[in-house]
Amino acid sequence: MYAFDIKAESKTELYNDLLSALDALTADEPDPIANMANAAALLFEYLPDLNWAGFYRLINDELVLGPFQGKTACIRIAMGKGVCGTAASTRETQLVADVHAFPGHIACDAASASELVVPIVGQGQLIGVLDLDSPTPGRFDAGDAAGCEMLVRMLAPRLSL
Repeated sequence: MYAFDIKAESKTELYNDLLSALDALTADEPDPIANMANAAALLFEYLPDLNWAGFYRLINDELVLGPFQGKTACIRIAMGKGVCGTAASTRETQLVADVHAFPGHIACDAASASELVVPIVGQGQLIGVLDLDSPTPGRFDAGDAAGCEMLVRMLAPRLSL
């Protein structure tokens, strides 16, 4: 059993604590699916105001649902489609304050109002994306994007299939 002291006094402190916890969870585990599962559970538990946290893995040039926490989700997303497919194809973090204003948004959960998607790149290759959804418009900001990018950089070598 793991117990973490995650503080949310500031976003910087929150993400630094999450980084330490995620490092402890994944440091000695070689299985990428197990690492994604624990990462999704950790983020869903400690990041406030989420209705979905998880991963899409790049398999044969499309994103395929990976471990997650939340309601059932879309299983396959084409590259360049929706927020996740855009993040994957551009390899750029997508910070979307209002998903309904995002061209081509894929609504897996009608309650989602904002989204943060961070591409996961290891050894120059796209592995997949980290996807966070919230029912609150504008939930995510640059601090969340930077924090999740830091988490993904640490996690990427532990997700290679």
